[in-house]
Amino acid sequence: MPTVYYIDTHCHLDGEEFHDDLDAVVQRAREAGCTKILVPAIDLPSCQTVMEVCRRFPGYAYPMLGLHPEEVKSNWQEVLSSINCQLSTVNSLAIGEVGLDFYWSREFEKEQLEAFEEQVRWSVETRLPLMIHCRKAQNEMVNILKRYARNLPGGVFHCFTGNEIEARQLLEFENFVLGIGGVLTFKKSHLPEVLPACVPLDRIVLETDAPYMAPVPMRGQRNEPAFIPHVITRMAEAYGVTEEEICRQTNENVARIFFP
Repeated sequence: MPTVYYIDTHCHLDGEEFHDDLDAVVQRAREAGCTKILVPAIDLPSCQTVMEVCRRFPGYAYPMLGLHPEEVKSNWQEVLSSINCQLSTVNSLAIGEVGLDFYWSREFEKEQLEAFEEQVRWSVETRLPLMIHCRKAQNEMVNILKRYARNLPGGVFHCFTGNEIEARQLLEFENFVLGIGGVLTFKKSHLPEVLPACVPLDRIVLETDAPYMAPVPMRGQRNEPAFIPHVITRMAEAYGVTEEEICRQTNENVARIFFP
């Protein structure tokens, strides 16, 4: 029996990396105590693969549909139109993975900004929460969200790795939480100090971003939901509470945002 029960709020189970052993990955997750997995789409093809995975594991894997900023190209309007049509016909849990990413390039900066804002409007209209990816673009992201702040249903700032100032800025958006994963366990991570200093536990959810960013001591391997207990252990140490308390509170947070 697992000693902790938790939810992975961000896992790319539909990725090719899991193609050969998906059933085993899910079985290990269940055995480790993972009770639900939220699966984000990143583009039009992945909307299909995400839905296929979620149909394969009903009541366990849940879909989120959206256009990832790194997938925003010149045809983004056409792609968004197709995704929007699917949103109205499938039981998507959230709109995601969406956001802004200027880490590698600003070639499609204007398109990213417009695509993100359109998907933020979807969230307001559908009352579906947002799963937001943001890299090297927090100011631009915040400026867009502020326009809709009063009407946003909430969501997750996925893969938060920032400092106290950035955390406090994000927490100003009510009903939003920070997604915390393997980076918390990295040797050079400042998160063990940043989070307890300014982020209450009722504003955190757990995630893997699998197959990426496996926690220590699995770093360098393909990440998977069964590895989250390593994150839970480090988070409990940082906050000075039990692992059970981390799970109880983060599970409540997931329920509040995604299963109201």
